[in-house]
Amino acid sequence: MWRRALARIALPLLLVTGVAATAAAQDKAGTVTAPTPFKTLRGTITRADFEQYREIPFDLPPGVTRLTVRFSYGGKDQHTAIDIGLADPQRLRGWSGGARDHMTVSETDATPGYLPGPLPAGRWHLILGVPNVRAGVSAPYEAQIFVERAPGITEFADAPLDTHPGWYRGDLHMHSGNSDGKCKSQTGRKIGCPVYRTVEAAATRGLDFIALTDHNATSQYDAERALQPAFDKLLLVPGREITTFFGHANVFGITSFLDWRMTKPGYAQAAKWMTAAEREGGLVSINHPGVPSGEQCMGCGWRVDDLPAGAVSAVEVVNGGTLAATGRADHPAQGFNLWNRLLNDGQHVTGIGGSDNHDADIPADQPGAIGTPTTVVYMPNLSVHGLLDGLRAGRVFIDVDGTRDRVLDLAAIADGQHADMGQTLHLPPGRTVRFALMLKGVPSGLVQLVIDGKAEPAYRAAFVGGQPVALPDWHSDGNRHWIRAEVRDGKGRLVLIGNPIYIAPARASHR
Repeated sequence: MWRRALARIALPLLLVTGVAATAAAQDKAGTVTAPTPFKTLRGTITRADFEQYREIPFDLPPGVTRLTVRFSYGGKDQHTAIDIGLADPQRLRGWSGGARDHMTVSETDATPGYLPGPLPAGRWHLILGVPNVRAGVSAPYEAQIFVERAPGITEFADAPLDTHPGWYRGDLHMHSGNSDGKCKSQTGRKIGCPVYRTVEAAATRGLDFIALTDHNATSQYDAERALQPAFDKLLLVPGREITTFFGHANVFGITSFLDWRMTKPGYAQAAKWMTAAEREGGLVSINHPGVPSGEQCMGCGWRVDDLPAGAVSAVEVVNGGTLAATGRADHPAQGFNLWNRLLNDGQHVTGIGGSDNHDADIPADQPGAIGTPTTVVYMPNLSVHGLLDGLRAGRVFIDVDGTRDRVLDLAAIADGQHADMGQTLHLPPGRTVRFALMLKGVPSGLVQLVIDGKAEPAYRAAFVGGQPVALPDWHSDGNRHWIRAEVRDGKGRLVLIGNPIYIAPARASHR
């Protein structure tokens, strides 16, 4: 029983000196709002509790998927010290002493010092140990209990790492030793790469966010929760690569189990994990769809051809492994064909890139290294909610070489309307569309507008010496279209890939 286990735990004589970060949720606009506690436990510690334990009970209802406790107490100016731990109805879930003033436990991840796993309904206990309280002192305490009753978006950080809107750079596809990611040991052997080595490599490359997407695995989440406080400039995004016989796809933002086991290629079976991911708020992105399936890459090509509209939010247009194998971002084995097909079907699907890194030791200047390619997202803030909002909004570009300074942004203006990448202009026939392009970090080359999947020569412009690029106007015909920009450098290499601006028929007026 957990009570016997508790007796073996050393009690550190630590004072809680930090202030707990405010528990935060976010609405769709990315605004941080304070949640409401499920329960609040209050009491007072006195000299009678000195060198004793108190078990504060609370009841957890069925169906809870995540539990957070935030603890505070008074009397610190008189050297009162209160240690904390947590027990479920069957076992001790963890003990942090005076080192922490809050903890989270869930099925997939937990605060260091605590155990992930199912959260059984019934009588739980907050355990208070009192290594010090002086005679005559009364120290009030308060424990706020927060619960989530359904799976949803998971943030490993307590609050956004950066509250400012802007462009953030990251890698949305990589692997650790929780699946098939490798790196070198001290003696040079190839080993299953620990999560921290992958995260360190991403931080060294100056990225703002990464999604660690091990194959069908959720075990990496516990390590990511432990690492996030140490990497407070690098957002760790919950991710996994759903790996089936009929294609691979990344799911971002959620940590609950998804049943990937498909034995037929149709959407009827894919729906069981796709709809579950969407229902919980996650984002689904198809990986390396142009790679042929076979013995060299089993199940890698996408073969679920009957996807309904809205089933996926993104497509991996440039894959770092394919880039390393072919030397080209625009090779037919990349994801442009599927992306173009979905866009031409009228779907608003964001094009992204991912290194698909399987070796954290690959040098940064090589294709397939962590951050090559980089996906650059305009986000309301640097958080998991902010990333998902930014990806869905579509103001996103791919930096093939994974630089830190290149920028590509496209806006369209017509008929009194303004649209950035991912947004829509509603136009009648005959309206003139003018484009405003922001381009940085490419000294010379060629900008091409791609319209409905076609790169027509009439819509390209050469540039040199960082001079502003003037793009030709485009004239609407009243029908549906999509227009995006891409940039080639002076050697003709595709280096920047923008997302579409959408053109739709004019809305009917109502009088």
